[in-house]
Amino acid sequence: MTTAYVSNDSFAHALGRGNVQDALTSQGIDCVDVGSYGLAWLEPLIEVDSAHGRVAFGPVTSELVPHLATLLNARTNFEDHPSFLGAIHEHSFLKSQQRLVFRNVGYAALTDIPSYSTLKRLLDREPKDIINELERSGLRGRGGAGFPAHIKWRTVADTPAAQRYIVCNADEGDSGTFSDRMLMEGDPDALIEGMAIAGYACGASEGYIYLRSEYPFALHELKRSISRAYEHKLLGKSIFDSDFSFDVQVFVGAGAYICGEETSLLESLEGKRGQIRAKPPLPAIAGLFNKPTLVHNVITLASVPSLFDIGGEDYGSLGVAPSCGTIPFQIAGNVKYGGLIELEFGHTVRELVEDYGGGTRSGRPFRTVQIGGPLGAYLSEAEFDTPLTYEAMQSIGAGIGHGGLVVFDDTVDLREQAEYAFEFCEIESCGKCTPCRIGSVRGKELMQRLPQTSNIDADIQLIQELCDVMENASLCQMGGMTPIPVRSALERFPEDFR
Repeated sequence: MTTAYVSNDSFAHALGRGNVQDALTSQGIDCVDVGSYGLAWLEPLIEVDSAHGRVAFGPVTSELVPHLATLLNARTNFEDHPSFLGAIHEHSFLKSQQRLVFRNVGYAALTDIPSYSTLKRLLDREPKDIINELERSGLRGRGGAGFPAHIKWRTVADTPAAQRYIVCNADEGDSGTFSDRMLMEGDPDALIEGMAIAGYACGASEGYIYLRSEYPFALHELKRSISRAYEHKLLGKSIFDSDFSFDVQVFVGAGAYICGEETSLLESLEGKRGQIRAKPPLPAIAGLFNKPTLVHNVITLASVPSLFDIGGEDYGSLGVAPSCGTIPFQIAGNVKYGGLIELEFGHTVRELVEDYGGGTRSGRPFRTVQIGGPLGAYLSEAEFDTPLTYEAMQSIGAGIGHGGLVVFDDTVDLREQAEYAFEFCEIESCGKCTPCRIGSVRGKELMQRLPQTSNIDADIQLIQELCDVMENASLCQMGGMTPIPVRSALERFPEDFR
């Protein structure tokens, strides 16, 4: 029977994957679920085996399947099909990427039995040696702040406690970000193995994945992967006949953006209302149920197996130290070729938008890029050649965040975008602190009245002062970072406010 490897990613489902699978099955073609390579505009994408390896077709529609089935049965002239792509790893979008975190996504079937070979090898080492190698790698949290991972690991490991926890923050809510979702839908085993390695190194025996409710396909794959791991004794008691035991559960959130902040997440995980906790104490010392807790996002934990496979020093040589390793950038918005691009740190915004993204979808000049989610800065054209490292972006008042870039062409109104930043904060604030809860509302009102104001300078000064209050007095980064998109728009695009 002919086998087709069919992308089971949300991209593909949104673009008709179900109909394509039904059409393939009706033609006697067996379908195997795989993840997405991240070429969103080519979904649904399928691959088939040939004499020269796998060849890809995309985007495939149900109407194109009969012709494809004819070619597959004949085992020849694949290039005659209108959606023929050839060997996908030779595609220009993929060929120059450095895929470590996403090394298995798209290639490996989602039903394959994992080996957890990295965990098995590391169980023969002392936990402190593993943390030392993590330090040499220079891995930093990929959730936004870029905090050195080894400091968190060592703090959790060194804090006396009878119980410690590993918590995966999979509440990916930033606009223009989808790498967590793609990883969980395409290679959930990398995440679970990364959590288990962290558990061994930190002395934790329980792990939780806090998943946003809008990710049903990720939930399905995580449950399937966890169940398979228990079945093959890769999770649970005495893993690989060692003294190490580790359990993993999935907890589905209720859709609050604020629960992407680690202390709100922990409150929600404990069954409470998702609100900010005052810090200190830090979660690494007193986190879930007041026990030492390692909180990382999906990409940070999923980076761990590949990091230890190539070695901490070699991993640390990638990128531009101290921004080490690779990061999956996500490009969306008004862009011709949106998708996921895993690269070493040091490439530029212009490379991502023009070389990978192909410019704007509208064909008009691109005017700005917002990087780092809804609380990220808007960059001007003069900043598009800034290297994408934590340090270089910080030097221009921006940040990489979760690696999401949203592209806008020259029709964008930055006053409207600044208004949206305040409105977003108003809607998503947990309400615990006044600067965030009230400041966001007053900021939105001020932005709305700018087009009719009789004293533009005074109102802009008032907005700047409001931003100062929110930045310095908010309990968490929800209110503290809302001024970033507002100020960047005001400073870089002043003409839109007058």
